[in-house]
Amino acid sequence: MKIPASLPDMDSFSRTLRPDRLVELLRAGPRLGPGADANYSNWEETRAATEATGLDAEEQWFLAKLGRRQSYRALPLADATGRPFQYCVPAAAFELLHRIDRDTLATIPAFEPINNPGTRATYLQKSLVEEAIRSGQMDGGSTPRRTAKDMILGGRVPTDTAQRKVFNNHQALEKVREWKDEFLTPDRVLELHSILTTGTLDAADSVGRLRVADVAAALSERSRVPTHELPHATTLQQRLQVLCDFASAGSSGEFMHPVVRATLVMFALSHDAPFVDGNGRTARALFYWVMAREGYALCEYVSISRVFRKARAQYIRAFQDTLQDENDATYFVLYHLRIFTRAIRELQEYLERKTSEIRDVELRLAHSATPNASLNKRQLDVLANALKEPTALYTIEAHRRAHDTAYATSRSDLLQLAESGLLEHRKTGRSFVFVPPPDLQIKLPRAP
Repeated sequence: MKIPASLPDMDSFSRTLRPDRLVELLRAGPRLGPGADANYSNWEETRAATEATGLDAEEQWFLAKLGRRQSYRALPLADATGRPFQYCVPAAAFELLHRIDRDTLATIPAFEPINNPGTRATYLQKSLVEEAIRSGQMDGGSTPRRTAKDMILGGRVPTDTAQRKVFNNHQALEKVREWKDEFLTPDRVLELHSILTTGTLDAADSVGRLRVADVAAALSERSRVPTHELPHATTLQQRLQVLCDFASAGSSGEFMHPVVRATLVMFALSHDAPFVDGNGRTARALFYWVMAREGYALCEYVSISRVFRKARAQYIRAFQDTLQDENDATYFVLYHLRIFTRAIRELQEYLERKTSEIRDVELRLAHSATPNASLNKRQLDVLANALKEPTALYTIEAHRRAHDTAYATSRSDLLQLAESGLLEHRKTGRSFVFVPPPDLQIKLPRAP
């Protein structure tokens, strides 16, 4: 990732600007319209796109900064030197926030599977497992997705550090769900870090503890590129308290959109890097926590790490732009709003795909000669998976965890499928497993 070009000094620029040209620029601003800064371009983007405005790059940047400075709102969060971060809500952010509110707070047809009490638990478990896996991969974990999924749902003990990261991530997400009505406190954040990093750090005594040594600069996840100066270790306890107070402020004081607040909490912890390792995992978990506290229940079904992995360069750039341009956290807010919007869209596409698969199974059953009286949604989900993965193995315990149901219910689900000939029942050691029969595609042919 290249270092961004230095920004022009706008204060010096304005002092050298001829009065008549200043008047011309101020008159030109309204004519350019609100779209002139709609995307909240950084300096390099502004410099590359000045032909349409008829202004040179510094003049265009001057007008953009003039408007932004009038809209900035100072935050209680600060960089290592004590300089506060600030942000504003440009037109692009309003549009993204509207989409997020519409898609996460309203009941729309695409989200019927997670609004339906009969299938909600199934999709929640799938989502928690997915985010746990993707977050582990963000930190360099290399566990195959199928292996990680089988480990979590099968209740198996992790066998290496990569698996442990995924396991810990899942435990932390479950804990966040448990704490969703609580205020963030430093002790809770330390406990969350402990859950996330137990068994994954070289220095075991750093688990659940703030770092005690100063670090010259933060390094980006995996790429290890220096990004910014870190706060001194002696200030971390106080800074964490300020962060928790900010996260828990809610409706008190000046209004801030809850998604913006959750995003800034994630940014601030990532910026401070208060732990020896595991800062990224902790920051993402805090985002889920604040979103849950603010009533965005659908957020726990959304995997942000899945999309983060595809946009690492933009993540680093958003950090750089924020720190380079007057601690303007709007860059990071916009980056994350786009990430979150994309993650919601991927969830919607996934749910539509799963709904289509279940309908396909129902049609196959309706046209088959196999006894299938009143199969429930959990059983239909098993069959949809079995048709795609003929070598899959199913156990009562994994089925129970996948659908968050009782052991007896899970046992009944799988035994009924076996009795109908749609699964085969085998004993492996002291355990029973269920597998798709070789002729499942024949027993459940595609509907004509």
